[in-house]
Amino acid sequence: MAKKLDIAFEEAYKISSTTSLKLPPDVMLQLYAYYKQATKGNNYEQPSGNVELRNAFKLNAWFQVNQISEDDAKKEYIKLVNKYLKNQ
Repeated sequence: MAKKLDIAFEEAYKISSTTSLKLPPDVMLQLYAYYKQATKGNNYEQPSGNVELRNAFKLNAWFQVNQISEDDAKKEYIKLVNKYLKNQ
């Protein structure tokens, strides 16, 4: 049975991945970093995309949250979604 945190994280991901709201770049990077930390931990991989500078920013954002656990990253991701997207 899935934990409440996992269910809330999946719901937050659905909201963020289907929004048409244009978020500021720093918020997008935070969402990316927390999502990657929550789903991959410190198993880094090259970000997808063709823009090297954007990929560098994404990877750097992920590195900046590498000290937190996957569960804590899920909690932070949910907080961001609730703050910026919950009542769109």
